[in-house]
Amino acid sequence: MNPTKVYLETGKKKTFAAGLEWPGWCRAGRDEHQALQALIDYGPRYAQVLNSREIDFQLPSDTSQLIVFERHAGNSTTDFGAPAIIPAADREKFSWEAFELSQTLLQACWGAFDIAVQAASGRELGKGPRGGGRDVEMILVHVLEADQAYLNRITWKHKLDRGEGAAAQLSRIRQAIIKALEVAANGELPERGPRGGIIWPPRYFIRRSAWHVLDHAWEIEDRIV
Repeated sequence: MNPTKVYLETGKKKTFAAGLEWPGWCRAGRDEHQALQALIDYGPRYAQVLNSREIDFQLPSDTSQLIVFERHAGNSTTDFGAPAIIPAADREKFSWEAFELSQTLLQACWGAFDIAVQAASGRELGKGPRGGGRDVEMILVHVLEADQAYLNRITWKHKLDRGEGAAAQLSRIRQAIIKALEVAANGELPERGPRGGIIWPPRYFIRRSAWHVLDHAWEIEDRIV
């Protein structure tokens, strides 16, 4: 098989490795070696997510089949535990075919999250080593709030309705994301926000949102008692 393109984001405490062409497939480790190995270790779980959409994903068997295309210095967000640097590949303009595939990948990650939430219904989630950790409802709200913040990064306003159920809110924000991404992919968004902030390219929005929702899907799966 052909080598799989990845990029690395290296902070002082953590390194993220991510598949350049596969939004959501992104894992962290203490260093480059651990991050790349974690990416391989989670490959089968990522492949299972894509199977729901019949997406052809060639699963690398070990790190020798990964080729590092980009390296980036991380920041405090990296060390906190979230990828934060926009790879150069994500600044390339979308073809319509690539955009549709990326949307499908994001929707596959949404589906994995929904399945995990459903599987956890009525179940207890195991606590962390210090006895903490969000319950499912708190994770749902966290994902909603994160996607709202991500939409702001592409200048798309979406207000959460605190009087509405979480499932309904999740459906509405996903509809907003699809609409916002269509506008962004058509080049209809400015390069900077009204206060001068950098706007995320649509490729990066999809990458960041897919990573986040899938990371929490796997968290729920791993914590179900």
